[in-house]
Amino acid sequence: MDFIRDKGVVLEAARGLEPSLAQRVAGEPIKGSWWSHPKGHEIYQLTRKIHNSRAILICTLAQGRITYVHRRLWPFFVRMEHRFPPHALDRVHEVHLPSGRHQRQDVPFPQWVPESTLVEAKSLSVQEATREIGVWLERYSDARPPFAR
Repeated sequence: MDFIRDKGVVLEAARGLEPSLAQRVAGEPIKGSWWSHPKGHEIYQLTRKIHNSRAILICTLAQGRITYVHRRLWPFFVRMEHRFPPHALDRVHEVHLPSGRHQRQDVPFPQWVPESTLVEAKSLSVQEATREIGVWLERYSDARPPFAR
């Protein structure tokens, strides 16, 4: 959790522009699937804890990859949500089926956003939000003009 809080935005396991939780736990670049890594079980246990955390948004912000966003940044992302592709800020939610399989049942943005976060986001200027999350706006913003949505 400290790693995610410090970085703000972290990938679960994919390679990309953000740091990877799986790679951090492994202590080395992972070749192939993290499931087959000697620390795969540890990585899995940590991802389950994160998926159950109320301080982390699990979404697909980073070009469709599972992305963790720490709560301290939520107001800024909420304020600038219009700059991201549709569904990028939907909360990824997994449910366990009786068969033992997992199924995604995502929670659309802004349904998952706490009221206090919505209030804080409304009080922010575009400049304040851009200053705080500008790097992610550059990396993941939706290039389409607003009327194309």
